[in-house]
Amino acid sequence: MATSTTDRFNEEKSSFTVRGTDTPDLDAGVAAIRNVLKTLPLHPGVYRMQDARGEVLYVGKARQLKQRVANYCQVTALPRRLQRMVSQTRSMTIVTTNNEAEALLLEAQLVKRYRPPYNVLLRDDKSFPFILLRSDHDFPRVQKHRGARRAVGDYYGPFASAGSVTSTLNALQKLFLLRSCTDPFFKTRDRPCLLHQIKRCSAPCTGRIDKEGYAELVEDARSFLAGKSTQVQAKLGAQMQAAAENMDFELAALLRDRLKALTFVQGTQAINAEGMGDADIFALAAREGVTGIQAFFIRGGQNWGHRSFFPQHAVDVPEDEVLASFLMQFYEEVPPPKTILLDRDLSEGELLGQALGERAGHKVTLCMPQRGDRRRLMEQARRNATEALERRAAESTTQAKLLREVADLFDLPEPPNRIEVYDNSHIQGTNALGAMVVAGAEGFRKGQYRKFNIKNDKIAPGDDFAMLREVFERRFARAQAEDPDRDGESWPDLVLIDGGRGHLNAAKATLERMGIEDVCLVGIAKGPHHGRDGREVFHMLDGREFQLPVGAPVLFYLQRLRDEVHRFAIGAHREKRAKAIGASPLDEVPGIGPARKKALLMHFGTGRAVRNASLEDLQRAPGVSAAVAQQVYDFYHAR
Repeated sequence: MATSTTDRFNEEKSSFTVRGTDTPDLDAGVAAIRNVLKTLPLHPGVYRMQDARGEVLYVGKARQLKQRVANYCQVTALPRRLQRMVSQTRSMTIVTTNNEAEALLLEAQLVKRYRPPYNVLLRDDKSFPFILLRSDHDFPRVQKHRGARRAVGDYYGPFASAGSVTSTLNALQKLFLLRSCTDPFFKTRDRPCLLHQIKRCSAPCTGRIDKEGYAELVEDARSFLAGKSTQVQAKLGAQMQAAAENMDFELAALLRDRLKALTFVQGTQAINAEGMGDADIFALAAREGVTGIQAFFIRGGQNWGHRSFFPQHAVDVPEDEVLASFLMQFYEEVPPPKTILLDRDLSEGELLGQALGERAGHKVTLCMPQRGDRRRLMEQARRNATEALERRAAESTTQAKLLREVADLFDLPEPPNRIEVYDNSHIQGTNALGAMVVAGAEGFRKGQYRKFNIKNDKIAPGDDFAMLREVFERRFARAQAEDPDRDGESWPDLVLIDGGRGHLNAAKATLERMGIEDVCLVGIAKGPHHGRDGREVFHMLDGREFQLPVGAPVLFYLQRLRDEVHRFAIGAHREKRAKAIGASPLDEVPGIGPARKKALLMHFGTGRAVRNASLEDLQRAPGVSAAVAQQVYDFYHAR
């Protein structure tokens, strides 16, 4: 590349932001791309652009790799964002695919995995909830479900929120009297539970309904979830009329209540989508470089809620590219419906539909509605997108102001981009763990929360200072190993500790031993009245202690951070304690599976008796070989 071309971008280089590289060099970036270009085929595939440290800067797909990558060498035609990317590129990784649709699917997977800074990123840590109607039991259970689909049954969703699932489950209980209890609870019942008394369960656990009658309720529930609520309503009406004619007024009243519940559910749909079947609706709004996307989820003609998304991207990314990238990442974890309605035509809409169809196993159509009910729903989605973006802008303004006040309060050079908050949780030293929550300009970053099981058995029970020292050693040792130059976003600008002067000194001493002396540490402790007056005491490293005026917005913000880490720590501790309650001492013995553990407990009665048993007694236990007996004996005694 000629020197004159480089000179043309000298002014722009001064403003390039770099992650993990030396000073950006446009010539070096173009040279690295041209070196890869020599060996590229005219095939579809995916390319990854990487910096000097091998970190992924961008993931892209191409119908013809050679032609697409060659465009990055024409730097004068590139937008500023891509010029910065080329200046940081030092290597590329190429993967060819059979067709462009496969390349599009692979691109979405890699973006999700590497989260490159120059791609559009869907930043959403929450998985979508579904309703699961089990089919591996004579009396199937209806329940809320998140995560991998390992259970056998029918999954209905996605729902926009847990609240949407809860309201639908309540409707299913009132309408179809399906059980929601776990299988162990179901097996041990000898009389109906409260849900049967309030007419929300048919009590199959105690034989109040036979298998055939319950199967009929299940089929009605499936019809309801599939959008056939009118058929269910007609069936219930006919059954109620027949019961009344047979003078069975108690059954007629029960059916009447179920009809009322169905009518209520139909009347509380915020969006009338009857006749639409399964469809997702997306509308985009943009303002000052920020994009908001509103999603409506329609399943079986029923509204299953809506959610707003704010994907992260550079300012100069075209809106169509933002929406297309968002859709591919969104449907990485959510099965796409047959119809996806958009507020605009995408240049690669047909390709997106083909790729999503390959993933879903059925045809997926992307279209922009022009008239009728679909057009009306799209206009509603657009209004919601605009309103959500305006709320986001207002919240961001308030958040930015709070972060500036935090910077002024704690003498930070600029508003913190990453705040980490720490707390410990235990009961008299048992099941002890530390917790870390992370917050920034966009709010809490729940995907970056961490819990630290206390591993040092030399720590005295209840020694909060020692626990905090272990947490800080592990957290910052990893930060030093993974990002020693602090080029990424893993180092905090501010660390808040739920505790007083002693906790602060313990954290300070730990970091000093690790050679870290430039992290701002602040202790937040309850005041002399134990926080009843809302006047927490803030402890600084220089020995200062101060309180903020009651009612100060920055005080409320810092209290919210402290309360969030407290909530997270307690929740993690309770989960750990619940697992420990069901644990057995034999779980620690290597090579002992469930069958042998059961045999030992059935023979000796308790785990303590197994631990105290002689080798001869262990060998006499049924189902335990001499080798296993020796292994168990050595584990407890050869120490």
